[in-house]
Amino acid sequence: MQMGSVTTPFGRRPMTLALARRQAALADIRQGKTADKWKVFRDASAAMELLGIQSNSLTVLDALLSFYPENELRQDAQLIVFPSNVQLALRAHAMAGATLRRHIAILVEAGLIVRKDSANGKRYARKDSDGQIESAFGFDLSPLLARSEELAVMAQQVMADRAAFRKAKENLTICRRDVRKLITAAMEEGAEGDWQAFEDIYVALVSRIPRVPTLAYVARVLEEMERLRQEVVNRLQMRENSRNISTNDAHCEQHIQNSNPESICEIEPSPGKELGAKPSKIRRPKSEPIKAFPLGVVLKACPTISDYGPGGAIGNWRDLMSAAAVVRSTLRVSASAYQEACEAMGPENAAVAVACILERANFINSAGGYLRDLTRRTERGEFSLGPMIMALLRANGQGSLQAG
Repeated sequence: MQMGSVTTPFGRRPMTLALARRQAALADIRQGKTADKWKVFRDASAAMELLGIQSNSLTVLDALLSFYPENELRQDAQLIVFPSNVQLALRAHAMAGATLRRHIAILVEAGLIVRKDSANGKRYARKDSDGQIESAFGFDLSPLLARSEELAVMAQQVMADRAAFRKAKENLTICRRDVRKLITAAMEEGAEGDWQAFEDIYVALVSRIPRVPTLAYVARVLEEMERLRQEVVNRLQMRENSRNISTNDAHCEQHIQNSNPESICEIEPSPGKELGAKPSKIRRPKSEPIKAFPLGVVLKACPTISDYGPGGAIGNWRDLMSAAAVVRSTLRVSASAYQEACEAMGPENAAVAVACILERANFINSAGGYLRDLTRRTERGEFSLGPMIMALLRANGQGSLQAG
């Protein structure tokens, strides 16, 4: 620190090391540096909150700059202004003396001006024989020149944050409107789903928005609101897809019989088969029959299927497949959808899938569409019946059963 360039304040005003460092930094202003004083003032005004100053502080700074005769702050110029309190108060829109002194202290603390006090605390200039100012005591404006680039960057950051804040608020308003109206429409039209839960989440999110939010807070709430909107849209889209699939299944449903006991699905032939015709070559199932779960475990997970077995009971896998053939018709699953499931999963697995769908029928809009989706996922290697069976076992209070 170059202590030779540091002056201490007059009277009872304290000296701090931070003030000493700021004064010493003025000696490092680049040779020949210049800056437009009003441009620097506008940057300081834009960065007001970051600097920790108030609007009245800017009024005082504006008044101080008006006492500097030139528009350009120069490194090689005398940048000290020395107005009296009366003159300064007048140019600060008749600001009260106590208020004036308070905001001068704020400007000093913010590092925008520096006091250069005389021995008696008076503000004045001493001139040489040629009338040029030799030394002056008052307020040094050099910090504005020294920090001109920093203030410009701060102003740009503030403007960028304001633009981002405005955009985030607009997006949040639109997102709130979308979620509000979609939930209302779903409730009014009786769409299937727990829409009250969505409503509660929405209300909780809105209640968290403060009256004067920050950019970070708005961005966080916007992210959560967008996730909620996507969940609502996905739920409505799933409902629409299920309705479309159900309609397609109804159009494609055909009553087909097959007396061939060797068909890949018991009692369910491939579409287009003639009675007594020689069966064609069947595609090999893409998944092996369930071996991790014995039939007893499957029946504990899906007890309802037993009501559709021969004599109201299921004693073997063949009985299960016969019951599944009956259930698929009850659930309005098309013969083609069931046939594709048999070919992709194997007849035993397809029967278990139908049993699982029956067990959860109250929660599935379109059993046929659901089975087709399981078939496609099986063909891609993305589906296994194990987790479904275990979930049903837990739901039925059998979660402690182990695979055999």
